[in-house]
Amino acid sequence: MALHTWLLYLVAAIGLSLTPGPNSLLVLTHGALHGHRRTLWTVAGGAVGFTALIGLSMAGIGALLQTSAHALLVLKLVGGAYLAWLGVQLWRAPPIQLDLPAGTPQASAAGLFRQGALTALSNPKALLFYGAFLPQFIDPQRDLATQFVVMATVFVVIEIAVEWVLALMAHRVRRWLQRLGRRFNRACGGMFVAMGAALPLTR
Repeated sequence: MALHTWLLYLVAAIGLSLTPGPNSLLVLTHGALHGHRRTLWTVAGGAVGFTALIGLSMAGIGALLQTSAHALLVLKLVGGAYLAWLGVQLWRAPPIQLDLPAGTPQASAAGLFRQGALTALSNPKALLFYGAFLPQFIDPQRDLATQFVVMATVFVVIEIAVEWVLALMAHRVRRWLQRLGRRFNRACGGMFVAMGAALPLTR
């Protein structure tokens, strides 16, 4: 992966990790319920799930590239349209509401890890998202396995860092998201639309 492509991917991955999703909301809730240290198990489970989904996406992309020289261009255009559609949906989404149940018992480390992993793996939109997002940065002339390792490592490390911060600031972030949630959703949605329009045209 060329340096300028990696830097573009890094910026995009940071932006995407900051957008609300099932795992970030789970970490936010667990941080408020169980504390930031125990929530590390939730974060670790999500990281394993994300890595598996990225691997599945890259395997499918690799198989597609073997069948057609023009497949990557088509995948970029379709993926860009999908990212733009996700942005519109996020723009229109209502503010996040998190109502923490009272008297929730303390979960085991294995239970928190399992919830984090299953939340990532059970979201079919995530697989579609990675299939749309990752091709924008793939160089078909370079080794696909190496690019997978770089992309997966960067994304998972950023995701862990962002979710760890969410767990640390669970109570404060909850109130902030509920107060400014619609503006936050629109900012993130606009970023998705911009990426969907710009990334397929990037060389």
